[in-house]
Amino acid sequence: MQRHTGLIAATFTPFHPDGSLNLSAVESQAHWLQSVGIRAVFVNGTTGEGPSLTVEERKNVARRWCEIARRTNLQVLVHVGGECLQDCVELARHAQQVGASAISCFAPSYYKPYSVSGLAAFCRAVADAAPSLPFYYYHIPGRTGVTIPVSDLLHEAADKVPTLAGAKFSHGDLVDLLRCLRFQDGRFNMLFGLDEMLLPALALGVRGAVGTNYNYASGLYLRLWQAVAENEWETARGLQAQANELIGLLARFGFLQAAKRVMAILGVDCGPVRPPLAELDGDAERMLRRELDRIGFPQNYR
Repeated sequence: MQRHTGLIAATFTPFHPDGSLNLSAVESQAHWLQSVGIRAVFVNGTTGEGPSLTVEERKNVARRWCEIARRTNLQVLVHVGGECLQDCVELARHAQQVGASAISCFAPSYYKPYSVSGLAAFCRAVADAAPSLPFYYYHIPGRTGVTIPVSDLLHEAADKVPTLAGAKFSHGDLVDLLRCLRFQDGRFNMLFGLDEMLLPALALGVRGAVGTNYNYASGLYLRLWQAVAENEWETARGLQAQANELIGLLARFGFLQAAKRVMAILGVDCGPVRPPLAELDGDAERMLRRELDRIGFPQNYR
């Protein structure tokens, strides 16, 4: 089964000012990402405001990215998770039909699976809908509240979910991460999802990462990755600290809405965020631009 490696950009879903999908903007996103060294994307996830999209909108976004991918050689990982199992199954089936490279699914957060066997059964039902695609469990307990260790899920599901490829691991539990990486001699592909902790994840052996910040700071993260490969640890620590300064800055303004404004500043306008998130007002955007200038963005992050 194909392993997805390197930096994978968690893409923004572009909207018109009225909040409707702006699928015409996806092509400019794809060309931008290719120009900054990105070769794979993760669509309809947290960065893509997937939970704020209808099933039909999510299908349209996935279809558009896959259409463009066929012309640009981008790999497209599609998030299909949600609260309703049948919606997840429908989205997984559709992702396979339109040519996605893989699917991913987080656990439902309202009626949570409280046992590892229940979580594995949910994952299998979704994965079985797209039997030709690698399936990645999306572990993000800060959002879902589902804290079942991924290493436990791998033990439970390794022989029950035929297409299980690994997990998108968006959690700071590095003990669990290491157990996953070493499970059955590295059988599973762990895609790390916390940009602010990429360095320790690489030190443990991670070889793929999904993140928002790879949209507009991929140059810095690629240099960090190279520094680790060359055992230049002091350089890598400095680059991680620099990356975290940008992340902390954006978080002060509301991370996702500020990150979308950053893309607009770079000439790739992905439009507003959807409620309940709120757009930056004029004063906040001016302050954001001043703070970005202060830390040397974008020139120091290319």
